[in-house]
Order: sequence, then structure tokens, then C-alpha cells
Amino acid sequence: MSPEEFRAFGKQVVDWVADYYSGVESHPVRSQVRPGEVRAQLPAHPPEQGESFEAVLRDLDDLLVPGVTHWQHPNFFAYFPANASGPSILGDLLSSGLGVQGMVWATSPACTELETVVVDWMAELLGLPEHFRTDAAGGGVIQDSASSAVLVACLAALQRSGGDVARRGITRRHTLYVSEHTHSSLERAARMTGIGADNVRVVAVDPETLGMDPAHLDALIAEDLAAGAVPTMVCATIGTTSTTAIDPVRAIGEVCRARGIWLHVDAAYAGVAAVCPELRWINDGVAEFADSYCTNAHKWLLTNFDCSLLWLADRGPMIEALSILPEYLRNPATASGEVIDYRDWQVPLGRRFRALKLWSVLRWYGAAGLREHIRAGVGLAQEFAGWVREDPRFELLEPHPLGLVCFWPRFPDLSTEEAGERTYRLMESLNESGELYLTHTKVDGRTVLRFAVGSPQTERRHVLAAWKRIQEAVG
Repeated sequence: MSPEEFRAFGKQVVDWVADYYSGVESHPVRSQVRPGEVRAQLPAHPPEQGESFEAVLRDLDDLLVPGVTHWQHPNFFAYFPANASGPSILGDLLSSGLGVQGMVWATSPACTELETVVVDWMAELLGLPEHFRTDAAGGGVIQDSASSAVLVACLAALQRSGGDVARRGITRRHTLYVSEHTHSSLERAARMTGIGADNVRVVAVDPETLGMDPAHLDALIAEDLAAGAVPTMVCATIGTTSTTAIDPVRAIGEVCRARGIWLHVDAAYAGVAAVCPELRWINDGVAEFADSYCTNAHKWLLTNFDCSLLWLADRGPMIEALSILPEYLRNPATASGEVIDYRDWQVPLGRRFRALKLWSVLRWYGAAGLREHIRAGVGLAQEFAGWVREDPRFELLEPHPLGLVCFWPRFPDLSTEEAGERTYRLMESLNESGELYLTHTKVDGRTVLRFAVGSPQTERRHVLAAWKRIQEAVG
């Protein structure tokens, strides 16, 4: 493709994306295709000769778009938001166009140094501690996802726990600590690092707040120490996936500090809310106790996937765990010790120029624009919660401080199991309609509906229409 052809087709693609956003509301939110339907329409073998890009765009419209679930739809209330925005899309396009491989500083200095600036900006915007800055003992890095972030944190925690695990391997039984509401990525990290799923200890939660119980955490740690285990990492969550419950980070941190255990704070969804000063209470205890902290700009901060931010209080154990310097990567800048080589901050060697899209978002919206976006989502969610609270046919799960509201229809004549099955069928009928998209979870055995607000396309009229549709479905 020549530069002239790229220019012409590039304009068509940008127009296509712009048209998609302006007309996204005309699509059913959740794809209506059946398993295998998209594949059946695609050729079984690759083309022998090249085709025109017009044909690619035509098949995109005819074959692929019907099989897309529209995460940017204003009536998408499922899972958590997966924001995209114009500045982020353009920043990602620039990153793709440059084609940078930013594994070490020397392979593209701007790739590394822009990332250090962006993660430091974000630490400031979220009110995170000074030692998380890249010019301090810790520092920040952009990962692909919170799953990769917790894996890196787990490797660092293992290294700090003693025994030079990076070199000698795991020679003792190590344990991790989570609550029943902690993301499944913690168990996956245990499996991938060799700790093992059986050594992931589940801590009880407060029945009112659904947050981790620090007293039970301490008791489990004492039990494991007595059995000869090495308690290695605790994960406290700020905004659990099921309900956005917030673990008491300060109290958990005090236990970790007393026991010498790494504290990882997973704020994948909720952490970005701290751009609003009135919401920074969610990070109570982080500055004093967190060894690592993660939040996803690609969920609620207008930056398209993937863009997960990980900060460490001390980057030393992580670099000890991950740094390998083969001859072909040796260069004067690395040898000088004056630069950051982000290959030592992640699992893969190669890395994209992800900072460009987050930089574009920060430049376009500014802190004020980001705060406005978060406040709008929280405001709509709280208004929706008020409607649920006022309708005697529904029960509302408290608390709901951010953009997620959990609720369920009351079926007083049914058992918990029967009510759960009926709630699930109701949700599926709503999703199959294409008018809105919800997900569910279970809390204390009860099936609960999740209504997540956060798309920049979502207005009050969309939330109100969704609520009326839910009311009609209950009858």
C-alpha cells in the first residue's frame, strides 16, 4: 500500500469510525448472532491474490458488524465500561503508524520517557503518594491489563519474600490472600507463578460491606506461618468486580506491615475515580501501606483497551525478578544506569507505544474534563439507584458509591434458587431484545443484576429508558 493509497483508505476508515459512533445507537447492544454464524460466512481458506480495501470494508459492514457486541453503545450497562474516545483512538493510530518497539530506552527514547511522564501525571491526578513517581524509589508502568499487573506484582512479592526465587525457583510453600470477591486474576497469577491455586487463601468478608475482614486475614496468616508456609502477598480490592465493594486497605495494610507481607491494591475499575477529589477517600491507606497499585485507564477513563497502570512503592524486587540482559540488548544507555528499561517491568520483552493514547486523552480532556466524565457517570448511577429504591418490586444492594448499581426483583413467593433462575431469565430476555445489556452476579447465594454506567455516550434519557424497560419486564 503506497502512501497515497494509505491516505485515501485511511480517510475512509476514519469516516467509517466516525459514522459508526454517530450511528451506534441504531445497533442492538448485544450481538444477535448464534455460535458459528460469523465463521460460516467467512471463506475457509486465505485469499491467493490480494483484494481491494473496499472489499475489506464491505465485509466489515456485512459480515463482522452483526457479530459485534457494541461496548460503546449508550445502552451498554454490562460488566464495567470499556471507554474509547476520539483522542484515544487517534493516539492509538499514531502509535500503530510509528510502529515503535519500546522494549528498552535505546530502541525509542521518546516511548519510554513519555510513559514516565504520563504515569507521573496520572499519579498526581489520582492523589497517589510521591514514592510512586518514576523519579523516586518506585515508579509506574503501563501494562496491557490488571491481570498482567498483578502477575508482575506477584513475581516481585515472591522475590522479596526471600530465597532468591527468580534464580532458585520456589522451594517452599508460598501463600496468597484474597476475598471471595477478589478478581480471578489472582488465582491465575498463583497458577502461573507456581504458587498454585490450592495456596490461594480466601479471607472472610464483612457481611454488610462485603469488604475483606482484617482479623480473619491475620488469623489465616498466623495459621499458615505455624504450618511452615511463607505468606507472600495480600490483594486488597478497591471496587470489586461483582459489586464494587471496597476492602479496608488501611486495616489490611497494618496486618501486612506487621507480618512483612506484600500488599497489592487492585483498583482496576474504581481507581480512576480518584481524579475527583471528593472520591479520593477510596484510596485511604494506599499511600502508607501499598507495595503495588493498579488501575485501568481503559475501563472508565476514556482510553481504549489496552491501558492498565501499575505503580510500585519500590521497584527493586520487581527488577530483580524480571531483569535479564542478553548480549543483543546491551547498549550504552542501559549500561549507564541512567534510564528506565521497561522490559524489566513486564512479562513480555516487546512493548507498544501505549503512552501515546493516554497522553492524547490527558491533553484533550484535561483534568477538568476527566472529572466531569466521572461525575456524570456517578450521578446517573445514583439517580438510577434512587429509582430502584423507590420501587417496592425491587431490592437495592447497599452501598453503591460509584458507577455500578446492584439490585434484584423481589419474588416473595419463590425460593432463593427459584427467584435466582427467574431473575436470570428476565435478564436474558432484556439482553436478547437488543435494547440494553446487563450482567449478573451472586451475593450470598442470591442472583443480583448489575447496572454499570460509564459510557461517554450514555445520557440520562438512556438510563431512564433502560429502567422503564426493566420495570415492564418485571410487570
